[in-house]
Amino acid sequence: MSIAERDRPLPLDRFWDRELSWLEFNKRVLDQASDAVRVPLIERAKFLAIFSSNLDEFFMVRIAGLKRRIDAGVAQPSASRIMPQELHERLLARIHELVDEQARVFQHDVRPALAREGIEFLHWGELTAAEKDRMRAIFSERIYPVLTPLAVDSSHPFPYISGLSLNLAVLLRNPSSGARQFARIKVPTLLPRFIEVAAGRYLPLEEIIARHLHLLFTGMQVVSHTTFRVTRNEDIEVEEDDAENLLTALEQELLRRKVGRPPVRLEVEDDIDDGMLSMLQHEVDVRDSEVFRLPAPLDLKGLFQLEGSEREDLKYPNFLPTTHPELAEAETASPADMFRALKRRDVLLQHPYDSFATSVQRFIEQAAADPQVLAIKQTLYRTSGDSPIIDALIEAAQAGKQVLAIVEIKARFDEQNNIGWARKLERAGVHVVYGMVGLKTHCKLSMCVRDEPDGLRRYCHIGTGNYNPKTARLYEDMGLLTSNPIIADDVTRLFNHLSGITQERNYRRLLVAPHGIRSGLIERIEQEIANHRAGLPSGIRIKVNSIVDEAVTDALYRASLAGVKVDLLVRGICTIRPGVKGLSENIRVRSILGRFLEHSRIFWFAGGGHPIVGIGSADLMHRNLDRRVEAVVGITHRRHVEQITALFDKAFADDTVHWSLHDHTWTPHLLDEQGRPFNDLQSYLIDQFSSRRVR
Repeated sequence: MSIAERDRPLPLDRFWDRELSWLEFNKRVLDQASDAVRVPLIERAKFLAIFSSNLDEFFMVRIAGLKRRIDAGVAQPSASRIMPQELHERLLARIHELVDEQARVFQHDVRPALAREGIEFLHWGELTAAEKDRMRAIFSERIYPVLTPLAVDSSHPFPYISGLSLNLAVLLRNPSSGARQFARIKVPTLLPRFIEVAAGRYLPLEEIIARHLHLLFTGMQVVSHTTFRVTRNEDIEVEEDDAENLLTALEQELLRRKVGRPPVRLEVEDDIDDGMLSMLQHEVDVRDSEVFRLPAPLDLKGLFQLEGSEREDLKYPNFLPTTHPELAEAETASPADMFRALKRRDVLLQHPYDSFATSVQRFIEQAAADPQVLAIKQTLYRTSGDSPIIDALIEAAQAGKQVLAIVEIKARFDEQNNIGWARKLERAGVHVVYGMVGLKTHCKLSMCVRDEPDGLRRYCHIGTGNYNPKTARLYEDMGLLTSNPIIADDVTRLFNHLSGITQERNYRRLLVAPHGIRSGLIERIEQEIANHRAGLPSGIRIKVNSIVDEAVTDALYRASLAGVKVDLLVRGICTIRPGVKGLSENIRVRSILGRFLEHSRIFWFAGGGHPIVGIGSADLMHRNLDRRVEAVVGITHRRHVEQITALFDKAFADDTVHWSLHDHTWTPHLLDEQGRPFNDLQSYLIDQFSSRRVR
């Protein structure tokens, strides 16, 4: 591409807003809850819970950050040319539409359908006499002792309402004086959200409490009551440059998070008394547009409870990940078998179809157990509470191996967990490094150094997902297990960069952020333009969670204008406007949602007939490319390139279920012209991986 072409101005309105785009992603999640054709009933209820969970985080982080900019008087428009105040108003208006739709789907669709299957969400008046007696006993024995009613009067100020807590607001009347008084009860979080009255019959915990208010406020008359919920700014802010000890600074910030966070949303029951609402709104300090009146029960995250239901006929069919055929021999007890397999060939993994437990987890566990392994290095961004990865690292350190763990304690909403694991690893003798000042360590790397007859050999895993055995069963991710010496040397130098003081930027098979991924991708995009103009095979295919970065987006626009076909598979945020005449007619954008969360990041370039392919941890967002340490590894084995090419082919097939984006409007493609369901990509992959053989 010539300098003149590269510098030619593109339209100012070429970017869609990232926050509005995210809301449309959550709308696609809500679409899953409405899909009675392909989504089993309990899974539809779970998608309602996921929608709520997603929206909670959006308010706590994105809406909170937007309000902070408005309050600070920041008047800069976003890349979409929308000013902060206007954007805030548009976001809230769209959220009101979406939560109203969520309430309709639950109240008029999913809830009645569950009831027809014998799973009922009840009100107190729907209980039998025997069930009411049982609930009274449960209240007396298990609920009443843990409740703390807080009254508001001249000596008791309005209590601080913690973020995301469910609360009962109670209006009381003193029968002697006639004076009215407000009180608040926090609904306990350590008890089930819905109490199972009988098999398949559930009652909201707050309704049980509400029916026993007379026992909490003896001698007072209960005039009215309602449930409410406040969402606050929960984003962590730590000035790392001023913190001598990042771990201590973060612990202190987590304590400050518990109080003093400004509110961003108030949820109340739709039949709330106007006077009660006015008082809550005043005390919490939110505007009318930040108030969401919804039918009870509030906070549908409680529907996650149905995961424990024994009604397997209302869930996705059971799925058991399989061991990758090329690692089958490593299922024996000998630690050497994993390394023998990887010495012969690289192994490309795709979870959850490939078992995490018999691949990545076994790789780390066998490295810990193998006396010939001298050292293990590992990044940890998010992991589970009972992680065998952590146990293996501790076992390795206690066995005298050199063990390094790069623990990212700033992983949002996992900060407290990661602090705990960091302390545990340190006590076991693991060398723990808490990332880098000013950057989050988000790359997914594991490496062990093994003493073999022909010398030291390094074995590596580079992935797109976290080292978390639980999410590895729910998230779609890819990873490369390899003993390739060039990749191993790159990974070694990257670990040295993370744990020591280096300015390393030169890698042969890795692209590394914050210095190399954006420039590396743009260079490859420009090469595809050159290939197209030279009459060589050209094309760009990218799979990410989100694409926001303006520089990469502009490069893709220029590729489209040059005639290069661009296919983007984007699960979440997409600020590109595909299909716009004179800008992006050669860009297709699709989104695929299903039982597994599509999480892998894959980059494919036609390369003039010799595809250039990479997988890694980076989404195409500013935070990934500028403020995180990310890694993308090149995939060169012919069969692995073919596997990834086939994945894109299937994802973009006309008869695959998807949502397509045109400009900034998403359209579902679920049924063919005869009303028959399209093919599901994830079900197809389950079948394909289950029938594999070693090649």
